[in-house]
Amino acid sequence: MRTWIHTAHPARTVFGAGTVERIRDEVERLDRSRALLLAGHAAAPVAGQVVDLLGPVAVGRFDGAAMHTPVEVTDDALVLLRERAADCVVAVGGGSTTGLAKALAWRTGVDQIIIPTTYSGSEVTPVLGETADGVKTTRSSPAVLPETVLYDVDLTLTLPVHISVTSGFNAMAHAVEALYSAEASPVADVLASHAISRIASALPRVGTDPSDRDARTDMLEGAWMAGTCLGSVSMGLHHKLCHTLGGSFDLPHADTHTVVLPHSLAYNAPAVPDVMARIAGALQDGGRFTANRPSSAGSDLGRDVPALVYDLIATTGGPVSLRELGMAEDDLPKAAQLATATAYPNPRALTSSGVEGLLRQAWRGARPEATPTM
Repeated sequence: MRTWIHTAHPARTVFGAGTVERIRDEVERLDRSRALLLAGHAAAPVAGQVVDLLGPVAVGRFDGAAMHTPVEVTDDALVLLRERAADCVVAVGGGSTTGLAKALAWRTGVDQIIIPTTYSGSEVTPVLGETADGVKTTRSSPAVLPETVLYDVDLTLTLPVHISVTSGFNAMAHAVEALYSAEASPVADVLASHAISRIASALPRVGTDPSDRDARTDMLEGAWMAGTCLGSVSMGLHHKLCHTLGGSFDLPHADTHTVVLPHSLAYNAPAVPDVMARIAGALQDGGRFTANRPSSAGSDLGRDVPALVYDLIATTGGPVSLRELGMAEDDLPKAAQLATATAYPNPRALTSSGVEGLLRQAWRGARPEATPTM
């Protein structure tokens, strides 16, 4: 008999095309009147549009959001937040900007409205990751969950293909870890499976035509589903590794998730064959997958899931090796030690040597072979 607990996090989600026009109404709906706009340099054009839409409600703008949420950047934004007496933040951009908004909320309790322009999914999770002195640490608390998330498909139409691909695989990684989490539930299972299907189906279409609104809609909905289900469970090896590689070795966040995903799947696959079969079905069915018990044929196909994901990355132009991201081979043992220094839930037992082997495969960019059952 399966026992499970599902935690649903309250948040308002607005989804559609042209929804950014509603931003001032959303601020006022929270009974707020002094918004600090947060953005990174890549989102500057959209940030300018949002400032205009906010009008006199916008009391300041901070464009310094950075990868892995460095505490020194948060400190700078905090000074501006207090100087302008802002009573809410409006974050425009990807996971870095969302992370900054969460860090400010953790320190001050300020309300957050997030306008995602990538597929990071961070906007719907109660998780904050921050970097200090070369170490990235995470915490989970309802206090960092944004009050409102405003998705506008139109804002993703100009997202470069490379960022779309890596951000999409970052979202897919959320769904994968939700499926084999010790806290998995029927709700998370369905959301994660549909997220994988949507993203896998949409990625090649976005690569062919970045302005395909239907493909962009599938990507954004898939990212929302993936982030939502991850927000209700704990993270395992994949996210721990990526946080280590990003925080301690300064690797790019979404690219690292993309490279590591097939290899973390290969590591855990022998311990969770049923989950691998479910992922295989989701990858093949392209959005028509249901959470029924997989067939024996699906179970056999599940052994090839790491290779299927690797091939999807390669055919959509994503990075396949840590070497191409700038990771030094000599740093792999240290990374493995850092990633296994503290215990955390994972389907397969973690050892420093085992994780180092995983990292060496990822560093070389080797295509994972079919996984034996445990």
